[in-house]
Amino acid sequence: MNVYGMRAEYAGSGTIKAWHMMKDGALTALCGRELREDAAIMTDAGWAHTKEPICHTCGALYLRQVPYDSMMSGT
Repeated sequence: MNVYGMRAEYAGSGTIKAWHMMKDGALTALCGRELREDAAIMTDAGWAHTKEPICHTCGALYLRQVPYDSMMSGT
């Protein structure tokens, strides 16, 4: 079963610019962007509850993958 989470992308000033979705703790987001290993992380339960934006592409891919994975795992 895949475990999804979110990892931060940082602006040049060091503040969080956006959140990306990742699968199984990967450093590569669903959109393909490579993210820092020391970046802030949170569970996918935080999706839609951040003050910073969520990557549109990651969000779309996440929504397409999660229901399918849930159907296959029977949860």
